[in-house]
Amino acid sequence: MIPMGWMLPFAITTGNTFVLKAASMVPQTSMRMLELLIEAGLPKGVANLVTCSRVEADSLLVHPDVRGITFVGSTAVGKHIYATAAGAGKRVQALTEAKNHALVLEDAVLERSVAGIVNSTFGCAGQRCMALPVVCAQDSIADELVEMLAAKAAELKLGPAYLPGSQLGPVITGVHRDRVERIIQSALDEGATLATGGQRPELDTGYYVAPTLVVDATNQMTIAREEVFGPVITVIPFDTEDEAIEISNDSPYGLYDYVFSGDTGRAMAVAKLLRAGNVGINTLQRNHEAAFGGFKYSGVGRDGGSWGLHAYSEMQSIMWKG
Repeated sequence: MIPMGWMLPFAITTGNTFVLKAASMVPQTSMRMLELLIEAGLPKGVANLVTCSRVEADSLLVHPDVRGITFVGSTAVGKHIYATAAGAGKRVQALTEAKNHALVLEDAVLERSVAGIVNSTFGCAGQRCMALPVVCAQDSIADELVEMLAAKAAELKLGPAYLPGSQLGPVITGVHRDRVERIIQSALDEGATLATGGQRPELDTGYYVAPTLVVDATNQMTIAREEVFGPVITVIPFDTEDEAIEISNDSPYGLYDYVFSGDTGRAMAVAKLLRAGNVGINTLQRNHEAAFGGFKYSGVGRDGGSWGLHAYSEMQSIMWKG
């Protein structure tokens, strides 16, 4: 819903009509969004919605009346959409998977860093593109950072959003929970250990994953390479800034990285060397006037601010000799 909420306004503002292919697992949210747009006065025919399978949706990718495609989802499906739509001459914008890194330097304010990492990664049960599944911690502060992260994770109260005090909800399906648990187990099989979490919570309903902190990890482990999309943080220690930059850039993804440091100049120098479309310095807040999008397998194109207007319009140049 969040991607739809920030992309549709650009499409509408630039005078487009659109067909929304609802997510198969949560079609009701898309339906309700369009109902609200119509109630707000959107003209008939501007907003259109289909609920169908991926195979049926492929017809939209090549239909002559569809001039552009925007996709949010997995890299595998994004590749399929990009190849199919490009073959039909369509413009494609895609926001796909991410494996974001937080680089916590030795001079960072740890309390502030920990609060941001916990809120970002365990919010929405880790099912968000801007979460921080990998935390690179400089050796001198790594043990203290792990201790603080583990303490915060253990304090979180699991439960549905409608219950007062709930801080961490379930993941979307049982199949996805099984996948998250398999990735956690793969880390243990490859030599990592758990600082906290890793067990299936004993709750009557919902597909819950306990907030989990994986330590003694390396950048070559499955959990450090693949998008988990769950409430799991993996901590990888580093010695020098160059090593931290190498760990972050050695990834097929590049959406949003973060640098935590008490020295803004130092953090800025590190940020400029990260192969990510966005970098936050001592903040996890996105600026909606800035371009948003990823490098490598994290996506194609940009939205946000004036970039979003360009994403949903065609540029035309007219030369005239008077």
